[in-house]
Amino acid sequence: MGQGEASARGTAMEGDCLSCVKYLMFVFNFLIFLGGSFLLGVGVWVLVDPTGFREIVAANPLLFTGVYIVLAMGGMLFLLGFLGCCGAIRENKCLLLFFFMLILLIFLAELAAAILAFIFREHLTREYFTKELKRHYQGYNNTDVFTSTWNGIMNTFDCCGVNSPEDFKESLFKSLNHDDMVPAACCQRPSQPPDMADPSQEQCLRGNMMFRNNKGCYSAVVDYFELYIYVAGASAIVVLTIELFAMVFAMCLFRGIQ
Repeated sequence: MGQGEASARGTAMEGDCLSCVKYLMFVFNFLIFLGGSFLLGVGVWVLVDPTGFREIVAANPLLFTGVYIVLAMGGMLFLLGFLGCCGAIRENKCLLLFFFMLILLIFLAELAAAILAFIFREHLTREYFTKELKRHYQGYNNTDVFTSTWNGIMNTFDCCGVNSPEDFKESLFKSLNHDDMVPAACCQRPSQPPDMADPSQEQCLRGNMMFRNNKGCYSAVVDYFELYIYVAGASAIVVLTIELFAMVFAMCLFRGIQ
């Protein structure tokens, strides 16, 4: 009789634990689902917004790429949250297994990205960017992806070159544009309407320091994103931890479902 009561108590406790895991997993994945829905909504709004914001984004390669990254992240979180919620509340082993496999793939992809970032960290140095800029930047050929991207960076961050305007000496840009010391993207924005001639730009192109941006883009970008880099690092650790717990919860629920 005592053994039967102990067994029944053990089974009840096991059921309570399983129920707790199920509802925790549901709440956790519902938050992920809401986060994914929000990111998808923001991405779609930017792409279809009729007020002209779409044109601003399309003209800037950095913002344009960022919108699609937001859409991809939103879609991934939306799918994950949906699968996790449905699998938990319906106690569907197939959905839970699919959820586990998807989380595992994302976890492994993030781990591989971290390893690759460590291996190719030398490609993020000032020297590497300077060498590439001197070798490939053309200045006014916006059909060239490398050139248009650099023009977007210099216009966005009000900077010039990787380290300074001196980077354009003995470069492909200089060989293509003998009369210009720096490209137009390095010049300070004119105060008068764009349809009027701007004498300051002519001075800038001739090398006058008063009319150009003299800060290098490497320092400008690092200064701008310094806080975000720390936040991204902390967020990556949190996300990886959450993914590990999500996989554990999914497997516990998967094994507990009869």
